[in-house]
Amino acid sequence: MKVIQQQMTELVDPHVEIELVADGFVFAEGPVWSFRDSHLTFSDIPADTMYRWDEREGLREYRKPSNFSNGLAYDADGALIACEHRTRRVTRETGSGVETIAETYKGKRLNAPNDVVLASDGSLVFTDPHYGLGEGFGGPAEQEQPVRGVYRIPPDGGEPELLAADFSGPNGLALSPDEQILYVADTEAFHLRAFAVSSWALTGGDVLVDLPRDGDGVPDGLKVDLGGNIYCTGAGGIWICSPAGELLGQIPFPEVAANLAWGDDDAQTLYVTASTGLYRLRCKANGHVPHR
Repeated sequence: MKVIQQQMTELVDPHVEIELVADGFVFAEGPVWSFRDSHLTFSDIPADTMYRWDEREGLREYRKPSNFSNGLAYDADGALIACEHRTRRVTRETGSGVETIAETYKGKRLNAPNDVVLASDGSLVFTDPHYGLGEGFGGPAEQEQPVRGVYRIPPDGGEPELLAADFSGPNGLALSPDEQILYVADTEAFHLRAFAVSSWALTGGDVLVDLPRDGDGVPDGLKVDLGGNIYCTGAGGIWICSPAGELLGQIPFPEVAANLAWGDDDAQTLYVTASTGLYRLRCKANGHVPHR
């Protein structure tokens, strides 16, 4: 583990063991842990498959085809939310199947919803970059929206609201524990931005931290712990920074780490989707989990 600031050792043990849970994937992404049922669901985008894993039954296919799903979350009712590249929509799983909750904005199809997070009021916030338009990841398809933005789906549904649009490649996102700050990873720019949230009007949006570029991987998935520290997959593994944007350290990974989720009953385990493998590691910090 690379320690830049001593605070890093209070969050993760310097000798932490990174355990391979399952492998054989093409490019694993979008993990989410169910605290209700103690299982992890995640996407393998190019394989067009959604998987589920738990300690008792191990790995199994959950949904195939998955419409090249990427980011996953649970809504306020515990229903599984998915960002789908192939259909260019955000969906909710119900007892009778999968329903669309967002697929257009101002009459044009969304680009390729990528990652999604739940707010305490039931809002769903998602990023809509261009990555899923490429062949092998849901496309080929043409971008219809003039921007690559961040959107909000109100608790009662309806037309998404465009919250911010000045990105090159908005990807992972997370709300601070008090929900006063929205963090967004811009993959193309290799940085994290922080927006102040007030009644779902965003202000600010300054660069919080520029992330290192040395090593394989790009800024992608985001999570925060209860102390507000930010965990972002990126070059060489997982980078952790403070709420003030100070880099604390890096957890190196054997493969390109794409996304991560807090899991297990105490939310102290990070489950990480990294290229062909699903990994996990125990932390000292407790994760902030909106849907818990």
